[in-house]
Amino acid sequence: MAAKQKILIVDDDENIAELISLYLTKECFETSIVYDGESALEQLASFKPNLILLDLMLPGIDGYEVCREIRRSNNVPIIMLSAKGETFDKVLGLELGADDYIIKPFEPKELIARVKAVLRRYNAPQAQDGASQHVQCAVYPDLVINLDNYSVQYYGKNIEMPPKELELLYFLASSPNQVFTREQLLDHIWGYDYIGDSRTVDVHIKRIREKIKDHDCWAIDTVWGIGYKFILKH
Repeated sequence: MAAKQKILIVDDDENIAELISLYLTKECFETSIVYDGESALEQLASFKPNLILLDLMLPGIDGYEVCREIRRSNNVPIIMLSAKGETFDKVLGLELGADDYIIKPFEPKELIARVKAVLRRYNAPQAQDGASQHVQCAVYPDLVINLDNYSVQYYGKNIEMPPKELELLYFLASSPNQVFTREQLLDHIWGYDYIGDSRTVDVHIKRIREKIKDHDCWAIDTVWGIGYKFILKH
């Protein structure tokens, strides 16, 4: 029997945390609940969760700072929970490395669907298909993006990237000089069921550009008012 996937719930509202745990347990997840940021960082090492549900308004260290601290050394998927629905708050959460953002109050079914969707994307690299020998790799001067083992090599060095950043980079690089709208990229990388806006794409492109600078032979190009493309320079 496969081991249960672990969800760390970080919320200072005990009632909400217990309710979330109840619904996740019914879906055969193993859960652990903590009520503040410091405990969340401690549990990260001991509980080793497969995903973290992280409330933003926490006593002591807030959710933004917890996310920032986790992302310094760990790519575990993070879904932020917040009563704040402003675009600025969503974008800030995504810029800090969150994988998704859910506004309170939310329906339990939506939460479960988001958790499963993020875990599917994150677990895709570990899925092995012995019948398929097709190598998904985009190779350019000083850049190798391998979707089979979810690795990026830039000037010979491994670059750490969360799954969605890597998938977005690979998707653009595997179709050089083709323009994709933000909506097309959202549909392909996040799926048609993703409830978000096109700013999500902009945030992830920004984070990719911070790690992968334009090259003499290629670049990630912004097509103003439309979207993005991976261009080859001749």
